[in-house]
Amino acid sequence: MRSTALRHTVRALSAAVCVTLSAALPAAADGAAESGTATGRTVISTGHVDIGPRFAEDGWTVQIHDGTADPAVWRDTDDVVLQVGDPAKIEAPGGEEFGFLGDSGDDVWVLPQAQQEGVVWPGWNSQDAEVTASVVREVTWELTDVTGPGDFVLFLNGTFGAPETVFDSTERLPQETGIDINTHVHGNWAFTEPGTYLLDMRMKATTKEGKTYDSRRTLHFSVGPQDPEKAFTASDPAGTHEDRKTRSSPSHAQADGSSDSAGSSTALWWGIGAVAIVAAAALIAVRRRRRGDREGPAPAAETDAPAVGKGETDEPA
Repeated sequence: MRSTALRHTVRALSAAVCVTLSAALPAAADGAAESGTATGRTVISTGHVDIGPRFAEDGWTVQIHDGTADPAVWRDTDDVVLQVGDPAKIEAPGGEEFGFLGDSGDDVWVLPQAQQEGVVWPGWNSQDAEVTASVVREVTWELTDVTGPGDFVLFLNGTFGAPETVFDSTERLPQETGIDINTHVHGNWAFTEPGTYLLDMRMKATTKEGKTYDSRRTLHFSVGPQDPEKAFTASDPAGTHEDRKTRSSPSHAQADGSSDSAGSSTALWWGIGAVAIVAAAALIAVRRRRRGDREGPAPAAETDAPAVGKGETDEPA
């Protein structure tokens, strides 16, 4: 049983700012995605992608929505390497607020919250039609392990530019956050050293029928000048794709419902700062929570929607 000692919830914005966010961020899909899952490996170094849960051919899973394809497609996480190249390399600003990125002047690779030309722009969303229709209130997103040569931090720009950390590999894992249903968010993905990073993650949720769905996946990042293809064959802390599919089985929730240059550096930091107010709206949808610090069950959603009747390949929570 998880303790309920602490839960840090950020809810700080008015409806007007929510409207600003909706106008500033594109829809979850850059065009309608194919209903199936695309096959074949791909390296993505620029353009818009989103990570999110969906009910695919084999049921509940976490995939990458590739908006760089035409038309947009869903891909398995094991078939995608997100390349973080030289355009994302900046100098850490230093100071207390950004101390998690290293000392002032240290090299750091950042995929920024604001879209930047020549850099991949990963976000996360909970806008799959069946997910929004059936899941109660939120999806729990958990980071369970990080493999890589340096540190990884995912953070948002809050009000007045102060960073709000979502995940930080220098702190105890696992860590978790809640993603409100039907939301779409972007953040800053920071890596302190070049090399291959594997982010072991899971997304789980409970439906209005009381069924719990849980999917574990690994995100592959190639940081710096190395051959990105190496990231496909790096050791996977979450197990192989087939292993993870084998471990999946239906589960029912408990009765109580219990879920390099100075120029590029300047441009990127300007982009981060420019979206500070809009980014704060993302904090409505993202609440940082640690395992062991989560409160009791969320209340049932107020809207009625048909329950999911397919793909019960979830893993017991």
